[in-house]
Amino acid sequence: MKFHLKIWRQNKGGEGRLMDYNLDGVSSDSSFLEMLDLLNEQLVAAGNEPVAFDHDCREGICGMCSLMISGIAHGGQRRTTACQLHMRHFKDGQTITIEPFRAKSFPVVKDLVVDRSAFDRIIQAGGFITARVGSAQDGNAILVGKEVADKAMDAAACIGCGACVAACPNASAMLFVAAKATHLNTLPQGHPEKNRRTLAMVKAMDKEGFGSCTNIGECQAVCPKGISLDMIAKLNRDYLAASVKEVFDPAGEARGE
Repeated sequence: MKFHLKIWRQNKGGEGRLMDYNLDGVSSDSSFLEMLDLLNEQLVAAGNEPVAFDHDCREGICGMCSLMISGIAHGGQRRTTACQLHMRHFKDGQTITIEPFRAKSFPVVKDLVVDRSAFDRIIQAGGFITARVGSAQDGNAILVGKEVADKAMDAAACIGCGACVAACPNASAMLFVAAKATHLNTLPQGHPEKNRRTLAMVKAMDKEGFGSCTNIGECQAVCPKGISLDMIAKLNRDYLAASVKEVFDPAGEARGE
C-alpha cells in the first residue's frame, strides 16, 4: 500500500508545520505505529531526523500512542487506540494527516509527542485512600457488591490517553477526571475521602487550565475504552454534594458520607 503522509514536525518551543512524506510498501496488516516505524527507518537511512511519537505497550493498555489522525483522536475506529489501528482501514494512496493532541494543557514536546503530566498531577491530587496497608486483608473483609464492582471497573478502564481532551472543543478533562474519581468514590474503600478527593481533583483540573464541559459528547465518542458521559454526571453530583458539605460543615470536609 502507498500513502501520502502530512506529519506535524516541531521542536519544543519552536514553530511547527506539516511536512509531506510518501511511503510505499506498507502491509495492510501493519498497525499504524508500525507504519510510522517504517517511515522512520526510511528517514534514518536517508540521513534525516525520524519523527518523534509516543508509544509503549502497543496493546491499547498504556495510552501513550495519542495521535490526531486526519482530525480524529486515535483515528476514528470505535474503541481503538492508535496502536491498535491497522492500515487496512485506509485506502491505498490515501492522504493521512497526523498531528499531536491539541490542548493548551498538553504542550508539544517534539513532533507528535505532548506533555500530559497535567493528568498525573490531577491523579496525585485525589488518587488516594486511607485504607490500611501492609499484609493483605482477607478477601471477605470488605464486601463489594457486583453492581458497585462493575461500575468501579468501568471507570478504572480509563487509560489516561487524553483523547477526550483532544476531541473536546473546550479541551475539557472532565471525562478523565470523572473516571478517575468515580473509580475510587464508588468503592467502599474510597468513601472516607470521597468529598475531599472530589474537590481536590476538580481544583487541580481547573489549575491545569483545562476547559469547561458543555456536554457535547465528543469525549465519549473517541474514548478508546468507551468511558460513558454518565461518569461526568456522577462527578457533578459528587462535586455539588462535597461543595455544600464544605460550606456548612468545614470541619467534616474529609468525611466521605
